[in-house]
Amino acid sequence: MIENMDIKTQESLECPSNEAILSSGDGYTIFRFGGYNVRFKAPYSLEHYINVKEWDNGYIVVMAKYKNCDEPEEEYIDLDPILEGLYIDKTEFLSPIKKVSVHYA
Repeated sequence: MIENMDIKTQESLECPSNEAILSSGDGYTIFRFGGYNVRFKAPYSLEHYINVKEWDNGYIVVMAKYKNCDEPEEEYIDLDPILEGLYIDKTEFLSPIKKVSVHYA
């Protein structure tokens, strides 16, 4: 079971309706799409995400900067178990997403 995750509705950011936003803050990874804000525990040494290299219907390959390393590293995020733990239909939630971008306010 995945712990320390939640979902909240929120006002949509100014982005295309088929684009999701990935960010981090306060020890959490944040995935925003369709008015939802899905938060789950991030690696303890994560400073920030840099850019998304690949989006594959719930599987994200992203470049990330960690405190213990000078160079960015490739990170892998699988949303399937997170959505399942939140009782979100992954097909319905993920199918409209065509792109994921890293964005910090």
